[in-house]
Amino acid sequence: MIDSSEGYLLGYDLGSSSIKASLLSVNSGEVLASATSPDQEMAMEAPQDGWAEQDPEMWWEHLVKATQALKAKHGTALSQVKAIGISYQMHGLVLVDQNHQVLRPSIIWCDSRAVKIGREASQALGDKYSLGHLLNSPGNFTASKLKWVKENEPDIYKRIYKMMLPGDYAAMKLTGEICTTVSGLSEGIMWDFREQSLAGKLLEYYGINPDFIPTVVPTFADQGNLTKESADHLGLPAGIPVAYRAGDQPNNAWSLNVLEPGEVATTAGTSGVIYGVSDQLDYDPQSRVNTFAHVNYSKQDPRYGILACVNGTGIQNSWLKNNLVGGNSNIDYEAMNLLAAQAPIGSAGVTVLPFGNGAERTLANAEIDAHIHGIKFNNHSQSHILRAAQEGIVFALKYSFDILQGMGMQIRKVKAGRANMFLSPIFREAFANTTGAEVELYNTDGSVGAARGAGVGAGVYADFKEAFAGLKQVGEVVPEPEKQSQYQEAYERWHTLLQQHLASAKAL
Repeated sequence: MIDSSEGYLLGYDLGSSSIKASLLSVNSGEVLASATSPDQEMAMEAPQDGWAEQDPEMWWEHLVKATQALKAKHGTALSQVKAIGISYQMHGLVLVDQNHQVLRPSIIWCDSRAVKIGREASQALGDKYSLGHLLNSPGNFTASKLKWVKENEPDIYKRIYKMMLPGDYAAMKLTGEICTTVSGLSEGIMWDFREQSLAGKLLEYYGINPDFIPTVVPTFADQGNLTKESADHLGLPAGIPVAYRAGDQPNNAWSLNVLEPGEVATTAGTSGVIYGVSDQLDYDPQSRVNTFAHVNYSKQDPRYGILACVNGTGIQNSWLKNNLVGGNSNIDYEAMNLLAAQAPIGSAGVTVLPFGNGAERTLANAEIDAHIHGIKFNNHSQSHILRAAQEGIVFALKYSFDILQGMGMQIRKVKAGRANMFLSPIFREAFANTTGAEVELYNTDGSVGAARGAGVGAGVYADFKEAFAGLKQVGEVVPEPEKQSQYQEAYERWHTLLQQHLASAKAL
């Protein structure tokens, strides 16, 4: 199916920290080049405690800049792009008017303002509907965020033409078309899996006009073509199809060729995630994990992505860099990893709860904040705190891991891209020995996965197998029995501390 002539696929990863663009060779399946914009993390605005917003125009600005950086070095390759794919930060809300102008900043994934709205909806509609039809409680997801706008910003609500997820917005800017996917609607808790349609009962309860929902297109398909105006901004030929879009966690699993029941992916970038694939219409009775339509979901052959998330992952690492080791110093994340390695397993009693980035789904939407415990001024240093912070994220993922195992998922092996926190030897070691799972590392990331997805959607690749010909395993981490007991002891200390804080939060 692959054309013998050279060609490239362009993938974008629209994160809340940065925008990454990657060029993938169609023939070799290898990355020619990648570029990221901005150099520092993009700002998150918090007009009130627990809020998190970003300007969608900022995403577009940095998408353009990342593309132009590729063009500066690989202009010829950009002229041979066959298709474009998009990965994006999940659960955000973007609102536009009839002229496609943004009406307010995007309420992004880690914003907690709609927790109460989602809780009340879940109680009113009941578990039989919420969990049986939506596979999740409405929670703090996109539909609940739109209800918040309806209640609190009626003048903006009256001007809404369409609501979108962040990836839908990026596709609109590229093509001028407003559309979404079943996978995207499911992440916004706007898809009824039993009825195979929009979640009409929830939308009716919220009083949301279903006309706000964009046209639904397949995940892998021609979803619109690059307009001349956008092509001129980007330095690309007009007419290139946008042929794939998916939320960052389904896309991460796709990037790792995690598509079949029992397969599991993990990532630790902006958020930390365990993501398993199932073919069973199942859910956690406490709705501590989320079940979405995976990228290869279909009514005839369903594939569900079961996602457990830790919000305070990348932002914790960034906070430590800027506030503990000094934002203006020469210490980068690699140097922080080296400092962390100077401390022993268990960080000599220092314990970090990494929950300082809004309400946490795995904690039943509790918001307990981040905590550093056990510091002794005569015994501990930066190294102990930095290691405890990495261990704290791993322990939060282990807590999530156990929820998935409790749902019947047997996890003995997980796949991860060699990127973000999985670049840290300490993090990799802690993950394998705390969970007891073997970790396979691969040469991929979100933008590369989006490029591969575009190749499938545009028909450049005949099937999934052909798309993953260039995916290579580049490392492996296996549990070590002598270390597992040490990590288990540290995890039990962490877990006891977590339960104390959860009990305190419930008592308030």
